[in-house]
Amino acid sequence: MLSNMAISLIKHKRITTTLAKAKALRQYVEPLITKSKDDTTHSRRTVFSYLQDKEAVTILFREISEKVAARPGGYTRIIKLENRLGDNAEMAFIELVDYNEVYKKDGEATERKSTRRRGGKKKAGAAAPATDETTETAVDENPAVEEETVTEVEEAVAEAEAAPAVDDAAETQQEDSPEEGEEEKKD
Repeated sequence: MLSNMAISLIKHKRITTTLAKAKALRQYVEPLITKSKDDTTHSRRTVFSYLQDKEAVTILFREISEKVAARPGGYTRIIKLENRLGDNAEMAFIELVDYNEVYKKDGEATERKSTRRRGGKKKAGAAAPATDETTETAVDENPAVEEETVTEVEEAVAEAEAAPAVDDAAETQQEDSPEEGEEEKKD
């Protein structure tokens, strides 16, 4: 099971599983990633004996080992999620640290530069720029706010607005269909 989970983690860079399995997987996969830093035939054969998947070993030695070359350890991150509905098991999200764009330092630096350009001059009569500045300060105070969350909320609002239109269309079709059925019965 750990071998299959390690292969999935290497191929997909992040997987969702139970918390206990994620902790066990961390202990299983981190030594393999450490071995991949030394690209020798012996280390490849050792890692292959654990994984039994040529594609995963190739990805590990070519892509992942290059990204983690300077990192001394701690190649994975476990994030706890809500409990699973069926059996209330603690769920977790395990991912390779260097493959997450949300927590990268470069991504935060470019975001902050674009939001801090404003704020030099304020106009007394304009109310609209004041609302823009308050929004920007909220983003600066909380760098953990993700753009993905904003787009997800916008998509949910769009779906909610479209949902009543779909329900109205379904009701009109239901109203039309009994009339057609009644007409057929009359004939």
